[in-house]
Amino acid sequence: MSDATNPAGTEARPQPSTFYRWAVLVIISLAMFGNYYIYDSINPVTDLMKAQLGFTDAVIGQLNTSYSIAAVLVLLVGGVLIDRLGTTRTTVLFGALCTVSGVTMLLSTEPWVMIGSRFLLGVGAEPLIVAITAALAKWFKGKELSFAFGINLTIARLGQVAVDWSPTWAKWAYDGWRTPLVLAAVLGSLCTLGALAYWALESRALKRYSLGEEGETDRLVVKDLFRFDASFWYCVALCVTFYSAIFPFRTFSIKFFIESYGLTREMAGQINSSLPVAAMVATPLFGLLVDRIGRRASLMFLGAFLLMPVYVIMAYHALPLWIPIAMMGVAFSLVPAIMWPSVAYIVEQKRLGTGLAVMTLVQQVGVAGLNTVVGYANDLGHAGPANPAGYVPGMWLFSGLGFVALLFAFLLWKVEKGPRAHGLETIRVGAKAEG
Repeated sequence: MSDATNPAGTEARPQPSTFYRWAVLVIISLAMFGNYYIYDSINPVTDLMKAQLGFTDAVIGQLNTSYSIAAVLVLLVGGVLIDRLGTTRTTVLFGALCTVSGVTMLLSTEPWVMIGSRFLLGVGAEPLIVAITAALAKWFKGKELSFAFGINLTIARLGQVAVDWSPTWAKWAYDGWRTPLVLAAVLGSLCTLGALAYWALESRALKRYSLGEEGETDRLVVKDLFRFDASFWYCVALCVTFYSAIFPFRTFSIKFFIESYGLTREMAGQINSSLPVAAMVATPLFGLLVDRIGRRASLMFLGAFLLMPVYVIMAYHALPLWIPIAMMGVAFSLVPAIMWPSVAYIVEQKRLGTGLAVMTLVQQVGVAGLNTVVGYANDLGHAGPANPAGYVPGMWLFSGLGFVALLFAFLLWKVEKGPRAHGLETIRVGAKAEG
């Protein structure tokens, strides 16, 4: 194709400036901010939904279960659609679905309408993340790609932090359940606005600059499933049990802190924000650590070990709240920082997309199930401010998952210490693997 300033096409187009690339990163990351904000927006109002709408904890759990079910379904087709339509169109499409889902949450107080709204969010949110990942690969591959991904995730997690702190900075909104969700719908418009601004920036760049190819999206290739070995499946099992003990807890955590610990909504939100804040700060640091020392399987075992007792500690108020929260923050920063990059060592490059797609799919299935199961457990225990002990069965479920995660982390460590190891324990930056 001929360059606009050189019809003969004899000279290559220039690369985008550093400023232009980072402007694209910030703009497209705003869509991720809105995405994460909408997803977590129900967490600070779960007790208000129960008191004002008569929702049970089971219904509240199903709000996020429907999201995960949608995420599983679109995972099978989302990558193909992104490859065919391109990142600009699909970013706008899926961003718009996220924005619409925030609006539809306000249309009715019927549980099935809200559950349908969260399903729509799952249809849009997970492919939006994949599309943005592919777009960043186009703009930063061969440059500061890992750092760009880190900044993108940091901006996205700021959406979670903003939700958790919203009872503090938007205290006026929390007299009822609806106004906080109106606020979420407004901020959710960033999903569409950020995507449209990205489309405009890229359309302009295509006329002036030379851009890289879009990153390959994760897709499921069924025949590749039979070629993965024990280390991969132990990693998948660790992924589903670990995340199923984290994300469904966050569905009910603010409500739990208010009703079991007697915290104000503001304080409960601030404590809840420590998890994404810890991940924003510590995850890249742990990534640098394992690149230096190796010991990936050992450190994943350590992270699972830290997670296992935290829910029982909180259920029985055995220690000051900050101790189990700190343990959870370290675990949530440590395990994901190691687990996802480890797949690249375990799975050969041509099957990496399938491997990551399988992990994501199984993770969403586990999260979907636990949101509903723990909701029912809370209802059966009559959990609430008059009966904080009703939360104990659900907390034991989370702790049991932590134990299972510890078991799979141990099995992974055992394989990686043996002859079938992939170097998770030994590979270090600037050093040769020892086995």
